[in-house]
Amino acid sequence: MNFSKRFSLGFLLCASVLAGCQPENQETQPETGKAQANKGSSVVEGVGNWPKLKPALQRDEKLETEISEVLSRMSLEEKVGQMIQAEIRHVTPEDVKKYHLGSVLNGGGAFPGNDKFATPKDWLALSDAFFKASMDTSDGGVAIPLIWGSDAVHGHNNVIGATLFPHNIGLGAAHDSDLIERIGRATAREVAVTGIDWTFAPTVAVVRDDRWGRTYESYSEDPKIVADYAEAMVKGLQGEKTGADFLRGENLVATAKHFVGDGGTTRGIDRGDNAVSEKELAEVHAAGYLTALPAGVQTVMASFNSWDGKKLHGHEYLLTTVLKERLGFDGFVVGDWNGHGFVPGCTVESCAAAINAGLDMFMVPADWKALYVNTLAQAVSGEISAERIDDAVRRILRVKIRAGLFNRNMPLAGKSGVLGNPEHRAIAREAVRKSLVLLKNNGQLLPLAANQNVLVAGDGADNLSKQSGGWTISWQGTGNTRADFPGATSIFEGVATAVSAAGGEAVLSVDGGYSDTSFVNGKAPKVAIVVFGEEPYAEWHGDITHLEYQRGNKKDLALLQKLRKQGIPVVSVFLSGRPLWINSELNASDAFVAAWLPGSEGAGVADVMFRDRDGQVRYDFTGKLPFSWPMHTYQNVLNPYHDNYEPLFELGYGLAADQESLVANDLPETSELHAGGGLEEAWLLVSRPRAPWVLNIAEAGAKAVPMHGNYAASGGDENIVVSSIDMSSQEDARLITWKGLRPGAVQLSAEYMQDLNVYLEEKSALTMNIRVDQPVDNPVMVAMTCGDDCVAKVQLQSALQSMPQKDWTRISVDLQCFVNAGADFGKVFSAFGLESEGPMAIAVANVKLTPEAAVSADIQCKG
Repeated sequence: MNFSKRFSLGFLLCASVLAGCQPENQETQPETGKAQANKGSSVVEGVGNWPKLKPALQRDEKLETEISEVLSRMSLEEKVGQMIQAEIRHVTPEDVKKYHLGSVLNGGGAFPGNDKFATPKDWLALSDAFFKASMDTSDGGVAIPLIWGSDAVHGHNNVIGATLFPHNIGLGAAHDSDLIERIGRATAREVAVTGIDWTFAPTVAVVRDDRWGRTYESYSEDPKIVADYAEAMVKGLQGEKTGADFLRGENLVATAKHFVGDGGTTRGIDRGDNAVSEKELAEVHAAGYLTALPAGVQTVMASFNSWDGKKLHGHEYLLTTVLKERLGFDGFVVGDWNGHGFVPGCTVESCAAAINAGLDMFMVPADWKALYVNTLAQAVSGEISAERIDDAVRRILRVKIRAGLFNRNMPLAGKSGVLGNPEHRAIAREAVRKSLVLLKNNGQLLPLAANQNVLVAGDGADNLSKQSGGWTISWQGTGNTRADFPGATSIFEGVATAVSAAGGEAVLSVDGGYSDTSFVNGKAPKVAIVVFGEEPYAEWHGDITHLEYQRGNKKDLALLQKLRKQGIPVVSVFLSGRPLWINSELNASDAFVAAWLPGSEGAGVADVMFRDRDGQVRYDFTGKLPFSWPMHTYQNVLNPYHDNYEPLFELGYGLAADQESLVANDLPETSELHAGGGLEEAWLLVSRPRAPWVLNIAEAGAKAVPMHGNYAASGGDENIVVSSIDMSSQEDARLITWKGLRPGAVQLSAEYMQDLNVYLEEKSALTMNIRVDQPVDNPVMVAMTCGDDCVAKVQLQSALQSMPQKDWTRISVDLQCFVNAGADFGKVFSAFGLESEGPMAIAVANVKLTPEAAVSADIQCKG
């Protein structure tokens, strides 16, 4: 049964996306027709799939002459330096001068002086130092200004005190291009205060699988919304391309990213492969570029992903033939964080293939000196032609001159009263109001009367870090406290202000408990607002294997049910970076609001949820879903382009306060991992541990040591060491070395119990790649745990002894073997563990539960 609000989907067809938002200089249209998403293809490249665009800006002969003059005075060393972007933690102004570097960036969690609380003046001082170093000609070099890039993706989110706007997914719910342009202008102004002149925004991905950890960076699964917003954001950040202030004054250089297809990777895997047809790549995944480029965006960031198996950082056809020639892009292409290192035959320190393919500037945070030396040698040898070097540098110079960087006229630099000012916060608060999507509203409970007792519960209610999400101060948005958000307002603080102003009282109780003395009037709460949702995450770490919210530990559901049992009406406010399967939570709520990741201005939530003191509606709910909402947990790819489109809530759904809820109160609460199409493999560790699994080193009597980076060791004597190594791609395997000093294990563990019975029912096997690096002379076990007294072990020693050393071998274990050893697949805490009784050196990769693989498993057991 579909509980969605029906509406016309005619405007969503791919062809209509382009027809409805044609660039003014577009000469031809791509083919029309409905794209078939996520269907593999044998790629036949053809530029006819792409519209023919003219350069966004008319050729300026004076500018080109100036570029040629500068280029003619540059040495090869200076040219190569311009093609390098280093990270501020790994480069100094002296380095910029010596190597003539073209750019620096601050990655997530990087600050001047490594000080999280660096002031805008501190940021500006470092920017000035870099600029002066780049213009220093005392060594006889050419003065070329540095350009500094920063991920200002929802405001100037790296700087304490900045205005934090809702993440893109929330903005997509607002359906307001004018708002997006105003947010772009406000962001540009706050970034300019710190002396930074380039932002890596907007992200224009069109997401197809909501398990992707960057889903919240996308405006919508609807390419038309992405196209409209890409144009608006570029105009907001850079200014109108025909205006006198284009790229000047209070404006920045913008970046359209990540070219191209990052939102369409198989299984929603970050840095994975997009295998769609070129027609769909052009019509759906490139929709944002077809408006951002004509709007004059000056830089494009290459994507980590592949298209049909070929990495974008080394894709000459897409970077050069399509982007630069067919689409008329005359700015420069910058790489992503060490992204060139994923190109076959390349390393982080050497990658001529990326430059030859069309990359103009390497983003190489730490290893830039070695890359500089190797790129220079490749330019001298001719492996990279002089013409390609000159083209790359010409493009970089073109952007720098257009942006006025040689003159460094930054009227807002160092100016007080701009960062986080009331005007910008008002825009962000407006964006929060417009982003809220009302999914359920039984009895028209919302908007609430404010002059009553209101209980506010849930761990997201007074949690600015949680409501802001990833890319907030730190890369993953973790490790932040209230002190890191001066001037911001939590959702509870907004509620408390609104209620107090009307003569009511709001009390915060994270666990939902209260007593007779909780409220001044001694009465029980009339309503409970429960704020809960996902913890902060960002790219890579945010990928998930299923869409069920809190599988294995329904603590938020328990809170909702506890309040409902007390007869208290419950309003749920759900914080998330993507749609998730929340049927149980919907059933336990009288009203349910999808609030996404609202940022610093949590008061915008209260603006919509409460009437004013006179009982009048202040602001109605206007947000509409930018993504379809799943009815089943297996609906990872769900949008109107697909057959059998049966969401719980359709793309574009959203109630106004006076509309009746269309969702039932008895939604099915049993999650299904697969439909008739078959059960997907459960990826436990593929390139990295997949949520909810974390790789831990466990030793008896010691606290588990999680591996969050590329290295972890137990104890001071490093009895067990786990390090990231390469098997097929960068750091896609883990090497385990064991001294044998004490018993222990290396485990993929979850914080809460996981029910894996469906994999047992589907006759699955635990499969993995293993490399044995030294003789196996001691017992080695592969184990699963289901509690302290439930450990099931299967002997691996004989299988390992039969493997060739130093070579990768695929091995599989019938899951029935673990059942025979005592495993309860309904209560799994560790789905994979290796134990040894002596020294060991083994590498593992691609650890999965593979359905229907038991019959061919290397190690089989009868039930």
